[in-house]
This record gives sequence, C-alpha cells and structure tokens, in this order.
Amino acid sequence: VAHGRALRLEHVRQLAAHFHRPPDQLKEDELRQYFLYLTNVKHFAPASFTIALCGIKFFYERSLRRDWKLLELVRPVREKKRPVILSRDEVRRILGGVRLPVYRACLTTIYVCGLRLMEGAHLQVADVDSARGLLHIHGKGRRDRYVPLPMDTLPLLRAHWRTHRSPQWLFPAPVREGTRYFVPPGAGPISRTSLQSAFVRARKQSGVHKRAHVHTLRHSYATHLPEAGVNLR
Repeated sequence: VAHGRALRLEHVRQLAAHFHRPPDQLKEDELRQYFLYLTNVKHFAPASFTIALCGIKFFYERSLRRDWKLLELVRPVREKKRPVILSRDEVRRILGGVRLPVYRACLTTIYVCGLRLMEGAHLQVADVDSARGLLHIHGKGRRDRYVPLPMDTLPLLRAHWRTHRSPQWLFPAPVREGTRYFVPPGAGPISRTSLQSAFVRARKQSGVHKRAHVHTLRHSYATHLPEAGVNLR
C-alpha cells in the first residue's frame, strides 16, 4: 500500500515539474497536453502510461474532487503484436519430438482442430461425434461449439484411447513409476502445466527457435487453413 501511494505521488510530482506549477493550479487542457507528451515524446509503454494515469487520476478525483471528463476518456494505446506462427514443417518437427503418446496425441488434436490448451486437455470421450466428424468443445466463458474433426485424426484418437480405456477422458493424466508411465483407474485429465512443458521441451529439442507455446498451435491452425485455400465460412 505504501509503495502504491509513493508511486502515485511521484507521478503527480513529475506532472508539477513538467509545468513548473503546483498541480492544483493546472487546468484540464494542460492535463491533456501532458498525457500527449507522455505518449508522443516520452513514448511511455501502455503499462507505464496506466500507472501514471492512475496516480494522476487519484489525485484529481479523490484529493481535489475534480470531475474532469478527460480522466474518464484517456486510455493507454494498446499494443498490437502479431502472434508467432509456425510453419507446417515446424509443427511436424515439434509434435514429432513429443515423447509421451498422451501429450503427442493431445497436442496434435489441439493443432488440427484449432483448440485452446484447456479445451484440448479436457476433451471427453463423449465429445467425439465420429458419425458427423465433429468435436463438441466446452468453450471459454461456457460457450459450447462444434469444430470439424479431420477424419485421419479419428483413428489416432481411437488408437490412443485403447491404450488407457478411460471411460471419461480422452487424455487422462499418466503416472510415472520408475521408467514406466501408466494411467491409473480414475485418473483425471492431463494438466495445463504438464502439457505446456511437454510442448516447450519438444520445441527446444526440435531446433525451432521461435517463442512458441501451445496456444501458438491455434494461431498456426488459423493461418494454415486459408493458406491451403479453405473457405473460412
């Protein structure tokens, strides 16, 4: 709390030093000029701009009780970073280097179906609609949807399921015993951290130097489909 108060005061002090006047004597238009100065001259990063804005806003709204619309309207500029995209060959190299079959099968499904990490990890046996070639996805924010399941992926899922025969989970969490891995009865789904670790380890061993993570497979899926001429609709 004390650190946050000191940070707010420091930004108010910098504001006063910029205009060489006490901050309670500044007008709203001068405050607008200062925020433009932070953006265009000082080139504040969005996070740094937000900290300065919060400190100044707290001072004027809470201490001076000034109801200035500017303080409600001004926002930091959002950074627009393009996501990392893997080529098809890079995807094959990484997935081919995943050692445990359960992680390799799950990551392959995440890529070919364009899933989020937890959507893939928590797939259930009942979610596979083999007759229609679809996966039922329990999506983010409780928004269910169906996604196409490539027909050559269905044999992979069936072969993997026969290795553990879990009545509920497609990708149950394995347990290590010595040098052997097995799925105990009643095992839950694989975890986010173990799946992410398996991917990063395989990426490093594959020689792919891009800063890719499991979610990169979803971005790559969305890029590879249009490149292959697939109609987005």
